[in-house]
Amino acid sequence: MTVTQPDVSVVIGAYEAMPYLVDCLASLEAQTLDPARIEVIAVDDGSTDGTGEYLEEFAARAPMQVTVIRQENSGGPSGPRNIGLGKAAGRYVFFLDADDRLGAEALERMVAMADRNGTDVVLGRVEGINRNPPKSMWGKTLERTDVYSSNIKFTLSAQKLFRRELLTRHDMRFDESLWTGEDALFTMEAYLRADGVSVLADYTCYYLVGREDGKHVTKSGGYTRRFDSARALMNLIAEMVPPGPKRDVLMVRPFTVTLLPQFGPKYLKDNDKVRRHKFELAAPLLAAHWSEGVAHRLKVEERLRMHLVAGQQPERLLEVLKFGKAKKQPATLLEKKGRRVYLAYPYFRDREAGIPDSVYLAEPREARGVPGYREGGTDYFMRRALRKLRKTLRPAPAPASR
Repeated sequence: MTVTQPDVSVVIGAYEAMPYLVDCLASLEAQTLDPARIEVIAVDDGSTDGTGEYLEEFAARAPMQVTVIRQENSGGPSGPRNIGLGKAAGRYVFFLDADDRLGAEALERMVAMADRNGTDVVLGRVEGINRNPPKSMWGKTLERTDVYSSNIKFTLSAQKLFRRELLTRHDMRFDESLWTGEDALFTMEAYLRADGVSVLADYTCYYLVGREDGKHVTKSGGYTRRFDSARALMNLIAEMVPPGPKRDVLMVRPFTVTLLPQFGPKYLKDNDKVRRHKFELAAPLLAAHWSEGVAHRLKVEERLRMHLVAGQQPERLLEVLKFGKAKKQPATLLEKKGRRVYLAYPYFRDREAGIPDSVYLAEPREARGVPGYREGGTDYFMRRALRKLRKTLRPAPAPASR
């Protein structure tokens, strides 16, 4: 009997997943992809609530091949995922969390998209149930894109379809030393190494379920682990992408998603010891990775906060945060005949603070809502004039031969 290779290996790491696991596995049984083309590798990570037993019951009746591995608790999602990945035989691998579930056509559509385009990673549209997943990347289906020219850098969870050959060629595994953000590291590396990424935005492939008991597979831990996660992702980007605009585009992600929240409203509630510690943890990260290119991809208020953290100015950061908490709006100052807009957050042109005007300068995307703003500037008008000149100098097309 010839054993054919499965199209997709679905890897499930499960810990204390009942009763959510019931719907998760039901969504696998409901897949429109031929069950003979699917294998499931489920790793019970030391559950005590019947998760392991339910997985074994499922394996006995499921229409697809199911392997159940039961082990002592590893403390996080990376270990079970790595165990499952090591056993996977499919052309593709999909990581399914035991709390969540798939749309019925998810695997069929994602495998078809990867095969059609030869892409190494496929993102299927995600919807949240009692949770709020990222949304900015689902504007339209993209047959082939990359991490620089789309918003996929803002969804770095592991719930994607990965070409297994890509993962084995680069010996990719989840970092078991990280307590949070391990999937961001894995997925960003896959994006950077991939020969193309596809985005399937017109069908909900994945339902991200918020547990009513507040428990999730990931144990996120305290704020120090957030800094560990930011450091790991920043270092990966710096190792894989040379300095310049491409690196800056990617660095925006760890700054905005991981670092900025540590110096946002929650910082006002921190005690002095935690505040000092956060500044200590941030210092080497900003020294290594904060740049003009990253700064001007942030909003003014975000840029100001990071500037104050980089400059080790905790008292001024507190004033900026209090300004925001009071829901105050900054005054706007238009200069250069309306082509330059400054947002006057605290310490704008304060001689003692000495913060450069460039920190408060709104980029066009933020300035467009300001009355009186005129987009462009000298460079803009020069470029437009040059384009017109090139059109007039372009030779006329040769007449068609008869």
